[in-house]
Amino acid sequence: MKKQTSIRLLLYTLCVCILFVNCNTKKETKKVNASFISGEKWMDTDSLHINAHGGGIMFYNNTYYWFGEHKVSGREGNTALFGVRCYSSTDLYNWKNEGIALKVVEDSISEITKGCVIERPKVVFNEKTKKFVMWFHLELKGQGYNAARTGVAISDSPTGPFEYLKSYRPNVGVWPMNFKEEWKKTSEKDTISNKWWTKEWYKSVEEGAFVKRDFEKGQMARDMTIFVDDDGKAYHIHASEENLTLHISELTDDYLDFTDKWITVAPAGHNEAPAIFKQDSVYYMITSGCTGWDPNAARSFKSSSIWGPWESLGNPCIGKDADLTFNSQSTYILPVQGKKDAFIFMADRWKPKNPIDGRYIWLPIKVIDGKPILKWHDKWDLTFFDK
Repeated sequence: MKKQTSIRLLLYTLCVCILFVNCNTKKETKKVNASFISGEKWMDTDSLHINAHGGGIMFYNNTYYWFGEHKVSGREGNTALFGVRCYSSTDLYNWKNEGIALKVVEDSISEITKGCVIERPKVVFNEKTKKFVMWFHLELKGQGYNAARTGVAISDSPTGPFEYLKSYRPNVGVWPMNFKEEWKKTSEKDTISNKWWTKEWYKSVEEGAFVKRDFEKGQMARDMTIFVDDDGKAYHIHASEENLTLHISELTDDYLDFTDKWITVAPAGHNEAPAIFKQDSVYYMITSGCTGWDPNAARSFKSSSIWGPWESLGNPCIGKDADLTFNSQSTYILPVQGKKDAFIFMADRWKPKNPIDGRYIWLPIKVIDGKPILKWHDKWDLTFFDK
């Protein structure tokens, strides 16, 4: 009996040792990211490709939170079938899946019903209300890109769940602050009928033909981002006027509505995908041209005031494939915490036929002679900013 007990004890001990060795081996062989490799599949801590397209990042309580569009396979994956996904990280290299932060619903009456379009979600923390606020470009189900709205949701937690509140066509019945008085005296019918892309047509857009057209119902809002300034004021920056002109709008103190203070930027410039940062009291913005899912040459702007005037600086990219923004499109510019003048350009390589396989491009930004510069790096890490 004692001999059998001893044998059982020996076998049990052996099994425990094997299990312990296997567990330790798994921990030792698990890959841990220590750098950025753009264009390759970027795995989360569950070894799944990160699914946060068109995203933005918020830093809160020593943790980065990455919010983006949850995509699926096939062309249907370009619509919102799940919602906005969230990931968390403390080092920017390794990301934990925190689940769906904002879920689409089955209710066909809801603006965020399954099959709508939710793009470019951005989340910011409001110090006054202690709420997390998410804004995103919203297109209503079955309407293509005709709705051109911006939606807002709110949460008590950085990972959600976020409660959808409403959507807007911004600045109803309000003129932009950089709109001349004489332009208000003519109607959109006086100018908008001119043949597109002519000299006369460009002039009509600059003088607000599309602003006048949408004056009563609110301005169009498509590709967008949110920027919170040093004083806590937040700004909603989006493509408007049929993607012809950028609008910068101030948000209310709770970040849930518009204050009626807004301007137009680069009328008829055909800019979308805005991303913005601030360095040494100067605002810099990087945008994209409008070529659908296909990449094009990025554009850059700067201003000493959020309210402009904004100076065009041309393409910030240098080197091979600079004319295609390294085969990507801007989505956000991330300030790296704890490092001075350290900003990361975040972009997407879209794959519209299989959206879930879209890749991410992260590159360091350097401001040289008053202009943001982007160079390709096959592999890099945050020590780049220590040089």
